[in-house]
Amino acid sequence: MLDNLEKYKVILASGSPRRRELMAGLGVNYEVRILPDVDESYPDTLQGEEIPLYIAKEKADAYIPMMQPDELIITADTIVWLDGKVLGKPRDREDALLMLRTMSGRTHEVFTGVCITTTDWQRSFTAQTEVRFATLSEDEIIYYVDNFKPMDKAGAYGVQEWIGFIGVENISGSYYNIMGLPVQRLYRELLKV
Repeated sequence: MLDNLEKYKVILASGSPRRRELMAGLGVNYEVRILPDVDESYPDTLQGEEIPLYIAKEKADAYIPMMQPDELIITADTIVWLDGKVLGKPRDREDALLMLRTMSGRTHEVFTGVCITTTDWQRSFTAQTEVRFATLSEDEIIYYVDNFKPMDKAGAYGVQEWIGFIGVENISGSYYNIMGLPVQRLYRELLKV
């Protein structure tokens, strides 16, 4: 369907297996390219949806000097936002447990910033999804962290895993955004290329 992309070599700049799976679902031929040590810090004046958009643009800007004219690169960043704070990837087991305890019985937001870049132009957008967690027992939280080791996931959880099956009561917005790539919106943006 995205025949307009045939003039480009599409590159997904992400190490996330979930983003790779979601890109593959779009039916786009792409390759993965990962730069080590891209700075993911951001000014502390940024709030909510501004943060992943800023980071996605920073990631894209790191690739621009080495891009070829026929390349189109997609960068993304996802955060969990609760009580005016980012719940990023947990530092360790205790941090993961604390994040899940904090989200238990509450609604949080997931923001993903996406940047589509060529050597001639750059477009970006942010997707937002609200996620309501059921009240989780301590045993459920410990079981999930110890068995699924969610240390590589924003907010210490993967919605497509056990915790999503038993813990997510309600979602308002894109399910795939929670996984790290709002593919419906990305598809619509790629149609415009």
